Amino acid sequence: MKPSSAAVLRLLERHPEGITPFDALAEARCMRLAARVSDLRADGYAIAAELVTTNGKRYARYTLVPDSVQVTLFFADAV
Repeated sequence: MKPSSAAVLRLLERHPEGITPFDALAEARCMRLAARVSDLRADGYAIAAELVTTNGKRYARYTLVPDSVQVTLFFADAV
């Protein structure tokens, strides 16, 4: 795992309410949050994305899906 992906994962774990690109830049020095989220998803982490609009600006907020929800989603897809 890339060091920047590990930093984003720790950030997601510390902020269950979600993180934005600004949070990732300020706290993890990560300028490419969407790319790191893609890497983490490829490693098997379930990360949800929500599109947020504030003052006419659109950005994504990413949240780490809890383990219990991951299992539910997995079995829902299998049926």
